[in-house]
Amino acid sequence: MKGVVIKTTGKRYTVKTDVGEIVQCRLKGKFRIAGIKSTNPIVVGDKVEVVQESELWMIVKLHDRKNHILRKSVNLSKQTHIIAANIDQALLMITLDSPVTTTGFIDRFLVAANTYGIEVVLLFNKVDLLDNELKAEQENLKKVYEKIGYACFAISVINDDLSHIKGLMKGKVNMISGHSGVGKSTLVNYLQPDLHIDTKEVSDTHRQGQHSTTFSELHELDFGASIIDTPGIRGFGLVELEVAELANYFPEFFALKLECKFY
Repeated sequence: MKGVVIKTTGKRYTVKTDVGEIVQCRLKGKFRIAGIKSTNPIVVGDKVEVVQESELWMIVKLHDRKNHILRKSVNLSKQTHIIAANIDQALLMITLDSPVTTTGFIDRFLVAANTYGIEVVLLFNKVDLLDNELKAEQENLKKVYEKIGYACFAISVINDDLSHIKGLMKGKVNMISGHSGVGKSTLVNYLQPDLHIDTKEVSDTHRQGQHSTTFSELHELDFGASIIDTPGIRGFGLVELEVAELANYFPEFFALKLECKFY
């Protein structure tokens, strides 16, 4: 029976089958290690085949992925960690304070998404908390990314009407990402209030977010979209890229590289 992985918790996988049944699954032992280079062989968004064996459901086949986003594993630097698979669009939430999102983090995420042909929308959140200096900095940063072709929006999830964001998401599998504390779970709760996802305040000591989402999970939304809520990411290490390829994934470089005499 075919299905889609909607949640992963360690070695357990929640799958929604084609007939709408939600089943808890494990992997066949051989499947777990065969040719897998990432720390997580099955991820949210994966399309799989499942079979029932006595009282247990087992994942027996992973279908080819349309795409995925991956980064270096935190614990094992030689391995990779896949964040999600089969994504139509990524929403990267950015805050200039509480916590600070650096341009290095933004650019690494964009390169990873561009590598696999995933469109990215940049959501600059918590605009209501910015002083005039940070508002000016945010507006300048927003213009930089808009100029190279990214859709950018300055928002306050708790105050604004986000119907335009819903419109961008409709009919797509959307993955939401960013540091802990930028407002990912708050946005998901706004989009679908009956999900009641836990949220946590930013730490006053370190001005960093605290994990409220510990495992990735796919939610179907009542306006015809779905969203993959992911745990907060502190760092984003790039993998599977050669230095010579990098220019291909920066739109501002790609447009000019053929004019470069050193290319």
